[in-house]
Amino acid sequence: MLAAVAAVELLVLVIIAVVVVGRMLVGGVETAARERVLTPVKPKPAPQQMLERNETSVIVLNGNGVSGAAGTTAAKVKSLDYVVSAVGNAPRTNFRTMIMYRGKHRREAQRLAKDLRVKLVGPLDGLKAKDLMGAHLAVIVGR
Repeated sequence: MLAAVAAVELLVLVIIAVVVVGRMLVGGVETAARERVLTPVKPKPAPQQMLERNETSVIVLNGNGVSGAAGTTAAKVKSLDYVVSAVGNAPRTNFRTMIMYRGKHRREAQRLAKDLRVKLVGPLDGLKAKDLMGAHLAVIVGR
């Protein structure tokens, strides 16, 4: 008889424990669900639209010291439908041919590099944004 009473008490304790733990788990799930529903999901920013070639402004600078190198390259860039905003000399003449970009115009620079078969592409380095005179990209004609 004592064993039966102990068994009933144990069963009651197990039921109480299951109910308490179950409520805690359900409460946590409800809270998480409520937060998920009530918390607005922040939309991912749309990727910046890539400029078309005829919207991409390019400055061509001679970085190799060979007279006319920038002009020849500027003509090629123009023939590819880019806007050549200026042609001039680079601050020094020991460059390798490269494409530099300002701001978020990396993809446009990569496209121009592919069009011109130039391997070096990078952000402005050694040039300041004001040196580009408003252009998006710079082609440095080097060796």
